[in-house]
Amino acid sequence: MSNVPADLKFMKSHEWVRADGGNRYTVGISDHAQAALGDLVYVELPSEGDELTQGAGCAVVESVKAASDVYAPLSGKVVAVNAALADAPETINGDAYGQGWMFTVEASDAAQLDALLSSADYAATLDD
Repeated sequence: MSNVPADLKFMKSHEWVRADGGNRYTVGISDHAQAALGDLVYVELPSEGDELTQGAGCAVVESVKAASDVYAPLSGKVVAVNAALADAPETINGDAYGQGWMFTVEASDAAQLDALLSSADYAATLDD
Protein backbone atom coordinates (compact mmCIF):
# COMPACT_ATOMS: atom_id res chain seq x y z
CA MET A 1 0.00 0.00 0.00
CA SER A 2 1.28 3.43 -0.90
CA ASN A 3 2.03 6.06 1.70
CA VAL A 4 -0.90 8.55 1.88
CA PRO A 5 -0.39 11.26 4.55
CA ALA A 6 -3.61 12.28 6.29
CA ASP A 7 -2.86 16.02 6.20
CA LEU A 8 -2.86 16.27 2.40
CA LYS A 9 -5.53 16.65 -0.29
CA PHE A 10 -5.20 14.79 -3.59
CA MET A 11 -6.31 14.79 -7.22
CA LYS A 12 -7.37 11.56 -8.92
CA SER A 13 -4.41 12.19 -11.26
CA HIS A 14 -2.07 11.71 -8.23
CA GLU A 15 -1.05 15.29 -7.35
CA TRP A 16 -1.00 16.22 -3.66
CA VAL A 17 -1.60 19.57 -1.95
CA ARG A 18 -0.40 20.71 1.48
CA ALA A 19 -1.75 23.89 3.09
CA ASP A 20 1.14 26.17 4.09
CA GLY A 21 -0.95 28.91 5.69
CA GLY A 22 -2.72 31.86 4.18
CA ASN A 23 -3.56 31.09 0.57
CA ARG A 24 -0.30 29.20 -0.10
CA TYR A 25 -0.24 25.54 -0.98
CA THR A 26 2.67 23.24 -1.81
CA VAL A 27 2.16 20.70 -4.60
CA GLY A 28 3.86 17.45 -5.60
CA ILE A 29 3.06 14.00 -6.95
CA SER A 30 2.02 11.13 -4.72
CA ASP A 31 4.16 8.25 -3.55
CA HIS A 32 1.91 5.98 -5.63
CA ALA A 33 2.58 8.05 -8.78
CA GLN A 34 6.35 8.11 -8.35
CA ALA A 35 6.38 4.35 -7.73
CA ALA A 36 4.28 3.71 -10.85
CA LEU A 37 6.55 5.92 -12.97
CA GLY A 38 9.77 4.39 -11.69
CA ASP A 39 13.11 6.20 -11.56
CA LEU A 40 12.55 9.84 -12.46
CA VAL A 41 15.16 11.33 -14.79
CA TYR A 42 13.70 14.75 -15.66
CA VAL A 43 11.27 17.27 -14.18
CA GLU A 44 9.90 20.35 -15.95
CA LEU A 45 8.37 22.77 -13.48
CA PRO A 46 6.30 25.91 -13.97
CA SER A 47 8.08 29.23 -13.48
CA GLU A 48 7.60 31.58 -10.57
CA GLY A 49 4.89 34.04 -11.54
CA ASP A 50 3.05 31.61 -13.83
CA GLU A 51 -0.73 31.66 -13.49
CA LEU A 52 -2.20 28.16 -13.14
CA THR A 53 -5.72 26.96 -13.86
CA GLN A 54 -7.15 24.12 -11.80
CA GLY A 55 -7.00 20.88 -13.77
CA ALA A 56 -4.66 22.21 -16.48
CA GLY A 57 -1.24 20.72 -17.15
CA CYS A 58 1.51 22.76 -15.50
CA ALA A 59 4.55 20.48 -15.18
CA VAL A 60 6.03 17.26 -16.57
CA VAL A 61 7.83 14.36 -14.91
CA GLU A 62 9.79 11.86 -16.99
CA SER A 63 11.05 8.46 -15.98
CA VAL A 64 12.89 5.79 -17.90
CA LYS A 65 9.43 4.32 -18.60
CA ALA A 66 7.22 7.28 -19.46
CA ALA A 67 6.55 11.01 -19.37
CA SER A 68 3.55 12.22 -17.42
CA ASP A 69 1.84 15.59 -17.12
CA VAL A 70 1.32 17.11 -13.69
CA TYR A 71 -1.96 18.99 -13.31
CA ALA A 72 -2.63 22.08 -11.22
CA PRO A 73 -4.77 21.13 -8.24
CA LEU A 74 -5.64 24.79 -7.64
CA SER A 75 -5.83 27.95 -9.72
CA GLY A 76 -3.44 30.69 -8.75
CA LYS A 77 0.05 32.11 -9.09
CA VAL A 78 3.24 30.07 -8.69
CA VAL A 79 5.22 31.70 -5.87
CA ALA A 80 8.03 29.12 -5.44
CA VAL A 81 9.53 26.20 -7.34
CA ASN A 82 11.81 23.43 -6.12
CA ALA A 83 14.75 24.25 -8.40
CA ALA A 84 16.82 21.45 -6.82
CA LEU A 85 14.71 18.93 -8.77
CA ALA A 86 16.33 20.07 -12.05
CA ASP A 87 19.59 18.44 -10.96
CA ALA A 88 18.09 15.70 -8.80
CA PRO A 89 14.64 14.62 -10.08
CA GLU A 90 15.10 11.31 -8.24
CA THR A 91 14.47 13.25 -5.01
CA ILE A 92 10.77 12.73 -5.76
CA ASN A 93 11.30 8.96 -5.74
CA GLY A 94 12.96 9.07 -2.34
CA ASP A 95 10.79 11.67 -0.60
CA ALA A 96 7.61 12.43 -2.57
CA TYR A 97 5.93 14.30 0.29
CA GLY A 98 9.01 16.11 1.65
CA GLN A 99 12.09 17.22 -0.30
CA GLY A 100 10.36 16.07 -3.52
CA TRP A 101 7.80 18.91 -3.46
CA MET A 102 7.44 20.57 -6.86
CA PHE A 103 6.01 24.08 -6.49
CA THR A 104 4.00 26.39 -4.25
CA VAL A 105 0.92 28.19 -5.51
CA GLU A 106 -0.89 31.18 -4.05
CA ALA A 107 -4.47 30.08 -4.62
CA SER A 108 -6.91 32.51 -6.19
CA ASP A 109 -9.89 30.46 -4.94
CA ALA A 110 -9.26 28.32 -1.85
CA ALA A 111 -12.79 26.91 -2.23
CA GLN A 112 -11.31 24.76 -5.02
CA LEU A 113 -9.84 22.59 -2.25
CA ASP A 114 -13.36 21.20 -1.79
CA ALA A 115 -13.05 19.51 -5.19
CA LEU A 116 -9.97 17.56 -4.09
CA LEU A 117 -9.92 14.14 -2.45
CA SER A 118 -9.22 13.55 1.22
CA SER A 119 -6.34 11.19 1.93
CA ALA A 120 -8.82 8.40 2.73
CA ASP A 121 -10.77 8.95 -0.49
CA TYR A 122 -7.53 9.04 -2.51
CA ALA A 123 -6.28 5.85 -0.85
CA ALA A 124 -9.58 4.17 -1.78
CA THR A 125 -8.98 5.01 -5.46
CA LEU A 126 -5.66 3.14 -5.29
CA ASP A 127 -7.44 -0.06 -4.34
CA ASP A 128 -9.42 -0.10 -7.60
